[in-house]
Amino acid sequence: MNINKNSKIFITGHNGLVGSSICRLLKKKKYKNLVLVSKDKLNLLNKSKVLSFLKKNKPELIICCAAKVGGILSNNKYPADYLYQNLLMELNIIHSAYEIGIKKIIFLASSCIYPKLSKQPIKENYLLTGPLEKTNEGYALAKIIGLKMCEYYYKQYYDKELDYRCIMPTNLFGKNDNYDLENSHVIPALIRKIHNAKMNKSNTVIVWGTGNAKRDFLSSDELAKAILFIMKIDKNLYYSKNELDNLHINIGSGNEYSIKEITKILMKIIGFKGKIIYDKTKPDGTPRKILDCKKLKKLGFKFNHNIFASLKDTYNDFLINEKNINNYNK
Repeated sequence: MNINKNSKIFITGHNGLVGSSICRLLKKKKYKNLVLVSKDKLNLLNKSKVLSFLKKNKPELIICCAAKVGGILSNNKYPADYLYQNLLMELNIIHSAYEIGIKKIIFLASSCIYPKLSKQPIKENYLLTGPLEKTNEGYALAKIIGLKMCEYYYKQYYDKELDYRCIMPTNLFGKNDNYDLENSHVIPALIRKIHNAKMNKSNTVIVWGTGNAKRDFLSSDELAKAILFIMKIDKNLYYSKNELDNLHINIGSGNEYSIKEITKILMKIIGFKGKIIYDKTKPDGTPRKILDCKKLKKLGFKFNHNIFASLKDTYNDFLINEKNINNYNK
């Protein structure tokens, strides 16, 4: 992408889990020209405001991290909101960038875009080969459109030298996560539930599902390293490793853990010695989801993956911010 440390980089959703990790890493690496704006000052759902902002700031690269995200409960309850808001943000950013000649985008999708019963590990070309998991279908459909939009713009406007790259992160967790029990993903929800049980001297914690669902979990800080790596890859090399109809790249740790295994690790880290009760009347979501990351490896990237250390860092961050976290709905 030929991005250097003086390049102007606009990171949408810079206060969120992924966006904040990217900001920390780029600042650590001495990138000097980050464009950061909070959602109360720039409404990404408003096309005219997005276009005006991009015209004024003219970033060389946009990293699209902003999204409406949540766990099974929230996705199942508000599917229209997840579809509409995510789709509108993506359309506004990507098309506005094209309109004013911004040639470089990194768009973050999600591994939930793959079929519910996909073959494992999941390769990039398994996209759109089967039905989606119903509990987060709205969110997944929006992310598929964003991914395909980048792919189609690259194909249709190839003569304009667009470089719109899409990455497919696995299940993420880390510093600055969302611990709202209605809107959080599985790891932050488990951290909050187990911590609260310990502090309240409760003997039990109720966890949704059977605990048998398997996931590939990755810390947002490790994802940020992969994004920085992808930023530095030459355009010809990047596209030489991609199929024409599947230009996105999976990013995962290459390891998988059941929800029960993650729960046991968190119990040890938090120091909870009570009992976990799995509520089997609640959904598991996709039964198994691990990404095939051969494409990323062929480009030369390797993860330094340590699930215990990453979860411990995340819990320590939870403790540091516990006062603010307690303002979430209990």
